[in-house]
Amino acid sequence: MKAVIQRVKLSSVSVAGEIVGKINQGLLILLGITHDDTRNQCDWLANKIINMRIFSDSDDKLNLSVKDIAGGILVISQFTLYAEAEKGNRPSFTNAARPEIAKPLYEYFIDKLRANDISVESGIFGADMQVELINDGPITIMLEK
Repeated sequence: MKAVIQRVKLSSVSVAGEIVGKINQGLLILLGITHDDTRNQCDWLANKIINMRIFSDSDDKLNLSVKDIAGGILVISQFTLYAEAEKGNRPSFTNAARPEIAKPLYEYFIDKLRANDISVESGIFGADMQVELINDGPITIMLEK
């Protein structure tokens, strides 16, 4: 499981021109799932993300988590995080989990975040989505479990 975490001032996701998820200050998470990922990895990743201290305190030190600032989280499914692009010019996505594996884990991950009293929005799994964001910092962190 891979996650690209971006600290944002605001972010939204649209499908067919309609906004389906929007947050103000918080985190945009691009989530990639591979074949052998499990709920245990979702648990670890959700816990790590909600407690990650990447927001500034009053001394301008990165000491606050998204939970500490009452921020939001926007989660987008992103199978392209498992692109294989070393050979040729067309990426292969065979390392990404099939939808019947990925979608339940994606939904479980979102539920785990919500269980921590955090406002969580999401895209629509498998849809053609347009994501907008204002990156804050910029701070972008990649996690893999």
